[in-house]
Amino acid sequence: MDLGLKGRRALVTAASKGLGRACAAALSAEGARVYIAARGRDDLARTANEIRAAGFQEADVSEPDTPGRLVEDAVQTLGGLDILVCNAGGPPAGTFDSTPLEEWEKGFNLTLMSTVRLCKAAIPHLKRSDQGRIVVITSTSVREPIPTLVLSSAFRTAAVQTLKTLSNELAPDQITVNNIAPGRFLTDRVRQLDGAAAAKEGVSQEEYTERTVKAGIPMGRIGDTAEFGAVCAFLCSKHAGFMTGQTIVVDGGQTRGVY
Repeated sequence: MDLGLKGRRALVTAASKGLGRACAAALSAEGARVYIAARGRDDLARTANEIRAAGFQEADVSEPDTPGRLVEDAVQTLGGLDILVCNAGGPPAGTFDSTPLEEWEKGFNLTLMSTVRLCKAAIPHLKRSDQGRIVVITSTSVREPIPTLVLSSAFRTAAVQTLKTLSNELAPDQITVNNIAPGRFLTDRVRQLDGAAAAKEGVSQEEYTERTVKAGIPMGRIGDTAEFGAVCAFLCSKHAGFMTGQTIVVDGGQTRGVY
């Protein structure tokens, strides 16, 4: 299937590793011109070379002035913008009781406001495209709150509600806005969370991961990041032009809710 992505211009954030990288790689493989950003320069440069990105910039999207500057640099490099894929590292794990108040403000800027600011900066450029797409990477916590990830549950859910409103506002411009909620993929974030949980239980990370996968994922395995990237590429494609305001769960059946 031709996704109609050849020559499309895309900005993908937090794209040096994990799910962001998978999205950028999938878009590039379909012929899109991709500009990527992330905080770690070495990994970023390596990924840019491997996926043949059109450009890259070291950037922390939680900083208020960064998203606007990043979008403008991407537009200058690419000659315009058709696709924005918003991603950011997850906020620290913790319960409501264990999370200090200062972490709430950090999580607000990292998880919610980074997406708001990226969209604000990108929308004027996307309105000039005939195939404008916004895709935001969230979490299954927007469907089923995760007890030890209170910041993620709070701010990712707020982002989804905001983006649902935005999808209706941008629909007349034929710009789609969709979210992808990943379950368990073997990313650095999952390794970190599993490692912390395993240490509390006094077991190895491998044992903890294997046990939770068997108990919680009907498909009995962790997801391949390439599978996630393929979903992102489809949502950015010409075939997804009538699909907007949706949150697509990619989790091997882990989330039990119907909606």
